Amino acid sequence: MKYANLGRTGLKVSRLCLGTMNFGPLTSEEDSFAVMDRALEVGINFFDTANRYGAQVHVGYTEEIIGRWLAQGGGRREQIVLATKVYGPMGDGVNDRGLSAYHIRKACEESLRRLQTDHIDLYQMHHVERSTPWEEIWQAMEQLVREGKVLYVGSSNFAGLHIAQAQFAAEKRNFLGLVSEQSLYNLNARMIELEVIPACETFGLGLIPWSPLGGGLLGGVLKQITEGRRASERIQQAAEKYRAQLEPYEALCDEMGEAPANVALAWLLHNPAVTAPIIGPRTMAQFDESLRALEIELTPALLERLDAIWPGPGGTAPEAYAW
Repeated sequence: MKYANLGRTGLKVSRLCLGTMNFGPLTSEEDSFAVMDRALEVGINFFDTANRYGAQVHVGYTEEIIGRWLAQGGGRREQIVLATKVYGPMGDGVNDRGLSAYHIRKACEESLRRLQTDHIDLYQMHHVERSTPWEEIWQAMEQLVREGKVLYVGSSNFAGLHIAQAQFAAEKRNFLGLVSEQSLYNLNARMIELEVIPACETFGLGLIPWSPLGGGLLGGVLKQITEGRRASERIQQAAEKYRAQLEPYEALCDEMGEAPANVALAWLLHNPAVTAPIIGPRTMAQFDESLRALEIELTPALLERLDAIWPGPGGTAPEAYAW
């Protein structure tokens, strides 16, 4: 396994992050345990979840599964960097969501209980909340850090502006502030190259891409449909919408002798701004297949061909749209 520092911190995390969103709703508890055990076996030490995950059964279900896995002992908790999130609705109460100090503290305590641990290594704001002042947010996060319940704070789905606002407010308080940003980023979704990635680089945030396969679009969807494998209506519609790009993309992957999903992951890993893409396997086979991405080398010529198929926004802002 390969490792990288999480942003400007001294914390080392695996270059692939194990996403757990499928644990519970799509992957049984037994299979989830097996995947997590396998992740430890191959050296993946970065586990990502959220307090909302598992809501198809009940909110908090995925954290509960991880908590029961951790409770088995055997050094499991000591071997992982555990990340979860706060923001989404956790109940029907008017204060059961958002980033108020009231909700941050309550949500953290509930996550700790479900995860059966005394601390969260990376506590991520799942979304920006424009109605809560940064002074309030940072005061709440500082208190959790002082109490040893949170070690690092990260963001998710923030714009470059929000990252800058958060960091300037944290600096005024002599607080470390954000150490990571979790963003939608893949070959077909490159908008963050305009401002989010430059903000991460400027302020020293690690970048953790979610949906690295575009919801399955970059996983060889045309071949799967041709072979008669079941695909959701959403994926079938997306495949038709992007067929002009998917055909040369999958042909290039065939030429390389690599699975399209692994090429998509390798493309992210090639970017020095990226710390660890989130893989969200439903099965052990999917998990094991993802490991191949760590070994794929993309030459400048291959990168140019991928850029030609999946063009980004044209670089960073403002050069991408103004002289």
